[in-house]
Amino acid sequence: MAAAYTHPHTSDDARADSKPDTSGPITQFYNCRVLRDHELVDDSLYIQNGKIIDPTNMFWDEQRIPDVRIDCKGGIVSPGYIDLQINGAYGFDFSNDTDIIEEAVSNISKGLLLQGCTAYCPTTVSSRPEVYHKVLAHLGPRVGSIESGATILGAHVEGPFISPQKKGAHELATLRVAKNGLADFEECYGLDNLRKYVAYVTMAPEVEGVLESIPKLIKATGISISSGHSNATTAVANKAHTSGANMITHLFNAMHAFHQRDPGVIGLLGASEPRPFYGIICDGIHVHPHSVMIAYNAHPAGACLVTDAMSAQSLPDGFYKLGEMDVDVHGGHVYIKGTNTIAGAIITLAECVRNFIKFTGASKVEALENATLHPAQMLGITDRKGTLAHGADADILILDDNLFVQRVFVAGMEATDKNVIFRKRL
Repeated sequence: MAAAYTHPHTSDDARADSKPDTSGPITQFYNCRVLRDHELVDDSLYIQNGKIIDPTNMFWDEQRIPDVRIDCKGGIVSPGYIDLQINGAYGFDFSNDTDIIEEAVSNISKGLLLQGCTAYCPTTVSSRPEVYHKVLAHLGPRVGSIESGATILGAHVEGPFISPQKKGAHELATLRVAKNGLADFEECYGLDNLRKYVAYVTMAPEVEGVLESIPKLIKATGISISSGHSNATTAVANKAHTSGANMITHLFNAMHAFHQRDPGVIGLLGASEPRPFYGIICDGIHVHPHSVMIAYNAHPAGACLVTDAMSAQSLPDGFYKLGEMDVDVHGGHVYIKGTNTIAGAIITLAECVRNFIKFTGASKVEALENATLHPAQMLGITDRKGTLAHGADADILILDDNLFVQRVFVAGMEATDKNVIFRKRL
């Protein structure tokens, strides 16, 4: 197993004692526009030992010059993309491939890295307890590298404490209630598994026992909570938010439809500050472009682009698995086999970023921050992910003016199809 990555909930104080190593080679990215402080700035970016550095010390104290200079050819330098919700890709599925889970994680992580997604939360759909006890240890935080692929930020556990009425592609037989409070979460996931391996959990606050358990679960494990697959009224959704749930899972999908007198979970877009973050799938299938525009105009600082991709991402049309369910993929659409129920997506995060601009007319900065800064803020990891601030991890993209990925760097090392080797399972 690859080296463990610092868990999203590790305190800043626990990292404050370490001093940066200034002995390694320094790389300068020049002739570029750097995404910094909500602007694209004509500047250079300097990295050393896998971190972004302040060049002042290099110039004035050490009197050094960069060891390597990378000409960005006028491109945009952005933090690497962060996907908070992805069920699988390249023929592998985090919920279904339990017997080859390390192979699945390795190949997906490497493939995502080459797409420009340098960090992600592997997502499990509603499953039986034995699945969680088997796979979560393999989905916990681990460091990104050329050898291991994209950084894993901890798992996103989607279900099974969700609404049967809004289950979407989740298997009904796996769904649960929490009438015994934390004891039911312990039985289902294992609280220690949540502490060690999970970044956040999606649950429906109206399900028996969930609302009362939210603050207790956060206190006991340190995870984040997202409201989703929910038929909750606005009053219940708002209570979940004020109890600590800081995210909405794939906004508009698998939730109470908007109504002017009771907008349900969607109504949290108009909640009191601080409002929750929300994942949104910009494939033009899950959410109409006008709905994307409405959400963004209502709460621009909360938007987190997610793919909700399943195992067929980057593969031909055909039949695939999502957890234990058979799905039919054709023409960019994913349905539970034999139905018209949407079952995930096959879009990449890079495509979501470009689509967001098409759908909303947003600026490049706004679109990029929805796939970098906002996801990092949701997880509380902006000290090292989602920004190009000094001290952050050197996970870097060079993009052209149309936001197509030109080059990818993870921990300061360039990732290419020559040094990142993975396989697709057809």
